[in-house]
Formats: sequence, structure tokens, C-alpha cells
Amino acid sequence: MLTRADTSVSLDFGPNRAPLIALRDAGADGVLAIITGTEGPSYRPVGAVMALMADDVRVGSLSSGCVESDIALHAAETLETGSPKTVLYGRGSPYIDIQLPCGGGLEILLVPRPERPAIAALIDTLDGRQPATLAIDGQNGQFAVFEDAPTGAAQFAVRFEPELQFFIFGKGPEASTFAALVQSAGYPNLLLSPDQETLDAGHAAGCATRHLVSKTMPADIAPDAWSSVVLFFHDHDWEPPILKAALQTDAFYIGAQGSQRARDVRFLELEAMGVDRAGRERLRGPIGLVPSARDARTLAVSVLAEVLAVAKADP
Repeated sequence: MLTRADTSVSLDFGPNRAPLIALRDAGADGVLAIITGTEGPSYRPVGAVMALMADDVRVGSLSSGCVESDIALHAAETLETGSPKTVLYGRGSPYIDIQLPCGGGLEILLVPRPERPAIAALIDTLDGRQPATLAIDGQNGQFAVFEDAPTGAAQFAVRFEPELQFFIFGKGPEASTFAALVQSAGYPNLLLSPDQETLDAGHAAGCATRHLVSKTMPADIAPDAWSSVVLFFHDHDWEPPILKAALQTDAFYIGAQGSQRARDVRFLELEAMGVDRAGRERLRGPIGLVPSARDARTLAVSVLAEVLAVAKADP
């Protein structure tokens, strides 16, 4: 049985941003392809999108490459008819010559000339760090953007959440290496450091950087529920005021580099600064999934994996 999106389905906007931007900015005809149902294993989740533009330009993907060419043919057909079309691949599909390596089923809705103002509103809302639900009428292809998913038999709705973002504080190769890894993975990030060499290394990797001039979190930085705050200081004197400020935000992950002993000292310092037990227990450390990682590269991968695991587990 196909699994379809409902109000319980939430997706990270990040992997779907580029196709939607391509459709918003396209001057020529375009087609939105969106997964509306899956059966069994699937390369991409329900709600994942792909844009098909003129001259066979494609932005994004919905499989491991096994159906995109056929999707493009159906997309061209919808531009001619002007009507949406649903295509089924894999289990129960009439296209028996097209096989999905995973052995599952994939239902894809194709919407020709999607409404650009609605797509723009969706992008603006999510870029403004607010979740939004995209609703599509499968019969006429009309779009609408809501804070919550609407009901309606003809509508397919999927909720997108803002991209995960990283606020990285620290000094030395651990901070710059972690920032570079996050940047290479495509996540929005900001590296803050009192050390120019650390900032230069982050800048060389393409990261946004900011000179940290005092042992505090800048007043204009406000991590939200889709943000992580990670500290990489060897001089732990920098940590308590930054952590205290971070613990007053909605950040889903707050952690600091160091041993168990360093973590115990942080707890005592935060307690002395008036941070209650519930607040202190939000602080993670030692950070990372690999115990006692001492190499900057291993630590970076270990911490990023932990942050993403926490994000996935967060309801």
C-alpha cells in the first residue's frame, strides 16, 4: 500500500530548495515533480521535489537516476495538455520495463507551470525560518501555502521545515574544520572566533565568519528550533557566558568540546551563573559519536553525525 503525506510528514527544506527556486525564477515553462506516495524502500521521501525545465534541464532528483528520463517525457506531455498527471513506478506500475532497484513503488505528481507566486511565498516563509505547508490540488494543479496542512480529498499537502543551521564558536583547527565540513555538506553556518587564523581558515572554505570580540554571544544572534550551537574552545573561559546565552534560546542542539571533567566544570560554572538544572541538562558533552576523538577531522565528522542524529530524533 502506498504511503502518502499527511499532516504528520515534515521534510527538511534544504534538499528541496534548489528545485523550487529554479521554478520560481524560471522564465520558460517548467514542471514540478513531487513524490506523493511510496511503497517499500524509497531513495527519496514523500514530499521530495524535482524541477524539469526547458531544454531537458533538471534540478533535483526523485530516484537514484532510474526514472528521471521517463519523468521528463511525462512532464513534456503535461506542458502540452496543461493538466497535472500522476505517474506510478515500480510495484503496480503499467511501465513494466522501468524497474526500481530498491524494489518499491513510487507515485509522482507532475504539475505543469506551477504557480510562481505560491512557490515564492513558500520559499520566503522558509527562508524567514518559519515552517510552511505546501498544498497542491492534484486535479487542477493549484497551489496554496499554509501554516498547517489543510484538509481536502483533492489536495496533497506536505510540511517543510527550515534548513538546519549551525552557529560555531571556537578557536583552532577543530572549529574551522567543523565549519568547513558543515559548509561542504551545504548547511547554513556562521563561524565566530576571537582568532583571525581560525576565521581565515573558515573563510577559505566558504564559511560565513565573524570576529568574536568578547566572551559573549552577540546580541543579534538568535538560534531557533532548527539551529545548533557548537563550541570548540581549548580556553574554556570563553564558554560559560556563550553557553548561558545559548541555553536561553530554542536551539535543538547545544554542545561544547572537551572531556567529561571539562563538562563537570561547565555545569558548576553555569549553576553559579544562575542556570537551572533543566537548562544545564540541555548541554551536550563530551560531544560526538566517536569517543575521545582527538583528530580535528574525526571530531568534525563525529560531531556532525551526532547533531544530525539529534535533529532526526527530535519530534
